[in-house]
Amino acid sequence: MAPKGDNVVVSNIKLEGVLSMKGGKGEASYANNSQAQALHARSMLHLLEETLDGVQLDSPEVPFVVVDLGCSCGSNTIYIIDVIIKHMIKRYEAMGYDPPEFSAFFSDLPSNDFNTLFQLLPPLANYGGSMEECLAANGHRSYFAAGVPGSFYRRLFPARSIDVFHSAFSLHWLSQVPEIVLDKRSTAYNKGRVFIHGASDITAIAYKKQFQADLAGFLKSRSQEMKRGGSMFLVCLGRTSVDPIDQGGAGLLFGTHFQDAWDDLVQEGLINSEKRDNFNIPVYAPSLQDFKEVVEADGSFSINKLEVFRGGSPLVVNQPDDAAEVGRALANSCRSVSGVLVDAHIGDRLSEELFSRVQRRATSHAKELLEQLQFFHIVASLSFA
Repeated sequence: MAPKGDNVVVSNIKLEGVLSMKGGKGEASYANNSQAQALHARSMLHLLEETLDGVQLDSPEVPFVVVDLGCSCGSNTIYIIDVIIKHMIKRYEAMGYDPPEFSAFFSDLPSNDFNTLFQLLPPLANYGGSMEECLAANGHRSYFAAGVPGSFYRRLFPARSIDVFHSAFSLHWLSQVPEIVLDKRSTAYNKGRVFIHGASDITAIAYKKQFQADLAGFLKSRSQEMKRGGSMFLVCLGRTSVDPIDQGGAGLLFGTHFQDAWDDLVQEGLINSEKRDNFNIPVYAPSLQDFKEVVEADGSFSINKLEVFRGGSPLVVNQPDDAAEVGRALANSCRSVSGVLVDAHIGDRLSEELFSRVQRRATSHAKELLEQLQFFHIVASLSFA
């Protein structure tokens, strides 16, 4: 656990209760800064549909159950659930079956803004009529919906109850910052940094071990919850380098202007260096090998597909030549995913100061950000071995 300062420290114990994407519908909210994730998800729909084609169809009398793990609070999760259910309806109809009833669980940590998410849900179609009438109802959803709060690194559902697990852009978030990374007595202490990009080898190894331990817990839980003929489609930030110190797009997001903004606060005397050093972003972008090792060691799942997919830039801007817009987009993108943790660590006022400096620095480097900031994703399609 990190030592306590004058503000709340996001310790390993508290992380699960604090971590979330920024809620609400404001300028820096996740709901208004997840267009890149939407574009990346759409570019991978063919891979998702390949996974869905391998799902075993149960009797139409049995409800079909879909889960989105790490759903966050924007419209992307609703879009994906809709894609999954419509694809499965086509599969049932192609087999000459009436579609079953569908149930969708939206799952994330308890701190997630489920209220904003549920306000985005279309109204439920009239299940009093026939299934055909229900599916034909424009602007309505053809599934029952529920929220499930909890960490996906543990059990969340009854045994053998889920047909399809989907998780996108979530598994790179660790359950905790490795304790030795925040321990001043440890050789893995990440002094002077708020992320592992460019850190020491021993620090990077600590992050890698944490990622692999977390993924092992994730797979163990899903192996108990998934139906025998079910499938999983997983997407997380990844990297092309074999060296974990090179975190690729995540490194550019959290290891450059974001890092420099923390250093600004220290140099200006707004926080001390220890306050900065007690903060680390709990993200790890794995390599294919990092991911594959855990799946094979678990042994419960067969790998149908495991590849690195080029997602593109996390910056979606209307005017690429407008440096101010690029800077604002980078700051908002960074804030939408890490702002809650920063707020908890240094308070709202200093958080505002930090992200204003991120924006100023990013504006000064707008051209190179647009050219260099590219995300790669690990895409995995898994079914029971």
